[in-house]
Amino acid sequence: MTEELSTVVYSKPNCPSCVKAKALLKNKNIPYVEKIIGQDIAVETLLKEFEVNGLPAPRTAPQVILHGKYVGGYEKLVEHMDSHGMNYNH
Repeated sequence: MTEELSTVVYSKPNCPSCVKAKALLKNKNIPYVEKIIGQDIAVETLLKEFEVNGLPAPRTAPQVILHGKYVGGYEKLVEHMDSHGMNYNH
C-alpha cells in the first residue's frame, strides 16, 4: 500500500480561518496533520522550511499543504478545491 502525500495545516490558536480550513478538509474526508505555530513548530523553523522548499514566507495562518503541494491560506484552499472539481459550496 503506497502512502498518500500528506496534508498539513499550519495553524494558530483562536484563528477563524484555521478552523474553517480544518472543517473543510474534514468535510471532504481529507486526513491532515495539524501543526500549531509556536507550539508544535517554532516560527523560525516554519520560515526555514518554507524557504528551503522555495515557498513564499508565510505571513498568515493557516498555511495548507494539500497532498504534498503548497496551496496557501483558507481562501486559496477553497479556490484550489473549486478549480479541481472538489465542489465546495461557500
